[in-house]
Amino acid sequence: MKMIKCFSCGGEYPDIEGPTHRYMKSSPGCWAIYGEVLAREYESPELMEVHRLSVDAYAVQHPGGKDRQSIQSVGVHLIRLCLFLEHNLAPEKANDAMLKAAKHKHNYIWLKPPESLGSITVADVHKTKNTDEHKKIVRAWVKEAWQAWSVHHDIIRTWANFKQNLHIL
Repeated sequence: MKMIKCFSCGGEYPDIEGPTHRYMKSSPGCWAIYGEVLAREYESPELMEVHRLSVDAYAVQHPGGKDRQSIQSVGVHLIRLCLFLEHNLAPEKANDAMLKAAKHKHNYIWLKPPESLGSITVADVHKTKNTDEHKKIVRAWVKEAWQAWSVHHDIIRTWANFKQNLHIL
């Protein structure tokens, strides 16, 4: 099967026709592989601990455009990555804190996506052979995805408003 690069994340995926997400822009092959990764995570209780991280990494590597829904999606997913990676919150706690921060998502602004969104993509997660490998690559993926957006970290930290409004510590 012919492989092509996803125009958003840069990963290599089957060149297929098919559906894509409405505002997280990707190639159809990338969207299909992401669906397979999510199915694997839903089917395995051991993988649920990294499931939200997979969703976050995928979302910020497929930021869409300047429309309100894309802006808010990128914002909440970057907030959750910030809380997970910089504040060492468990994914569930980071999710709770992100939901509180999302109450202000109408204030989020468009963040120009970085030229590179990281070298690890959902294609790398898809290739994993076992649960431990899957979890390890997802954790590396989220670190790269977060680091790719480093030029906007101060804005994202403000949106998270971690210490003032979330009272998670």
